[in-house]
Amino acid sequence: MDDAGWDDLRLFLHVATEGGLSGAADRTGLSAPTIGRRMLALERATGRALFIRSQRGYRLAPDGEVLLAHVISMQKTADKIASWRGQAFTLPIVSIGADPWLSGFIATETQAIRGPDDPFRLCCQTHPAGIDFTYRETDIGLVRSRPETGNLAIRKSVQVAHAVYRPAGTDGLPLPWVSIGTQSAHSPADRWVFEHHEADIRTWANAPDLLLRLICAGNGRGLLPCFIGDRRPDLTRDGLIIEELTHTLWIVAHDDDRHRPEMRLVVDRLAALFKRNADSFAGRTG
Repeated sequence: MDDAGWDDLRLFLHVATEGGLSGAADRTGLSAPTIGRRMLALERATGRALFIRSQRGYRLAPDGEVLLAHVISMQKTADKIASWRGQAFTLPIVSIGADPWLSGFIATETQAIRGPDDPFRLCCQTHPAGIDFTYRETDIGLVRSRPETGNLAIRKSVQVAHAVYRPAGTDGLPLPWVSIGTQSAHSPADRWVFEHHEADIRTWANAPDLLLRLICAGNGRGLLPCFIGDRRPDLTRDGLIIEELTHTLWIVAHDDDRHRPEMRLVVDRLAALFKRNADSFAGRTG
């Protein structure tokens, strides 16, 4: 039955349910002679007599009854697949891209960004090396430097501060340093420990989440964003905020997308979320 395609099987379904060629022609827009030829070809392809033909129309032969049951089952499956696919494509996607620290924060705050009844899907992305808006790597980018080129809608957000953190209970103890490895350093904060304390680094990692785990596990002290370090009860600050690393966070989207209702909603909610957490991001713990 290699030559019996789905189109012919669906046409067979119409002939079987309409009881003849004329009814199937009305349903499909094909001519009755064309449908008749294709039913003959289907019988040759299956090697079975599917119809009992008479002046009163097409009545299913026993093998036709068997095939009809199979085709009905196939049609139900096809309808389920079409419905499943349609449900996905009826909901627009909004992707939010950021560095690993910020994307982790967004992942924990998604309920403030998308409500259960909001008609869009949310995609959280990590971009360790930054975001290229030219190639639309993401719909909304959270970046540390204000883009100077491109047709972009840009909103200024909070200040992001950094400080050195050590395990709680180790105040006054001499500790080595933990750092992001140079091969994975994409920002001034990533490079700071290597630039200032390279000789005292004993442990390093190639990802921020590993850096945090290493510090918390007692491997030494390291640099973290304040909105990460200050939330950890098992960490304490080791010194003041490093002012040279404080930067502005920018919310960036393509200008031609900013009028999409779901985009406006997500940008506004992101701005409100960061505003509510402005003290945390700026390292104002008191």
